Amino acid sequence: MFEQLGLIGCGLMGGSFALALKEAGLVRQVVGYSKSERTRERALALGAIDICAETLEQAVEGSDLVLLAVPVAATESSLAAIAPVLAPRALLMDVGSTKCDVVAAARRALGERLSRFVPAHPIAGKESAGIEHADVALYHERQLILTPLPETHPPLVALAAELWSLLGSQVLQMSPERHDAAYASVSHLPHLLAFAAMNAILGQPQADEWLALAGPGFRDFSRIAASDPSVWRDILLANREQVLAQSRHLRAALDTLEATMQAGDASALQALITQASQARAGWRLGGSTPSPSEADPA
Repeated sequence: MFEQLGLIGCGLMGGSFALALKEAGLVRQVVGYSKSERTRERALALGAIDICAETLEQAVEGSDLVLLAVPVAATESSLAAIAPVLAPRALLMDVGSTKCDVVAAARRALGERLSRFVPAHPIAGKESAGIEHADVALYHERQLILTPLPETHPPLVALAAELWSLLGSQVLQMSPERHDAAYASVSHLPHLLAFAAMNAILGQPQADEWLALAGPGFRDFSRIAASDPSVWRDILLANREQVLAQSRHLRAALDTLEATMQAGDASALQALITQASQARAGWRLGGSTPSPSEADPA
């Protein structure tokens, strides 16, 4: 399908995309760029890329497919650098976890090449970053959100959807605003909570003792607290209005639970727990969640 992938960012997300594309036979060669020479060389050794580029521009020149896999804070500078050398018929995508800021950056940076841009967000990842953790199956059976601009060339949206589908992703489309509101709720806020929970424990004198006693429940709840700090700093700041709105909803829910505990109201407390338990029991990754009345109790 493509002659050359220009990969900007040879880490977990970009490396996994390149590996999946190559395994599916959808690209002839991959030219990759990362700021770190070691990362570029490691990506080459692992077979994620075929050619190391010394600059962003070198990776993009001659590419009919370009993937931007950099922290969201680096989006605008990266787009501005590649815009002059982006081929007129190239498909340009990103994999950023926020979309309103990415779209705004694209409008400022891409100029006449704006119509080539299809913003994308794969709902996939690991708490361990880096090319060493790249996985050819990372995007398989995972949701992929496209948030095209009104200016985006319609055939490119269809092409992007086809490409991700061929990699095994379930492709959905929505506005950047709807995307950022949704993922503030189900992704960004949970990360904020995991960071806060860890810091709450670490701020107490018995932290080491208590952490040594923790079991599988704590392991599962706190897993995402091990995520890349710089990546999540950028995401939380980029989508802070939506995340703060979700944080207020959480505080209200927590206040309600605490009030029932303080009142010793066992019946009300159980009802609140049951509502959450049944909804979670009925939830399926990549699927709809039944209402509490429709879900079977765990």
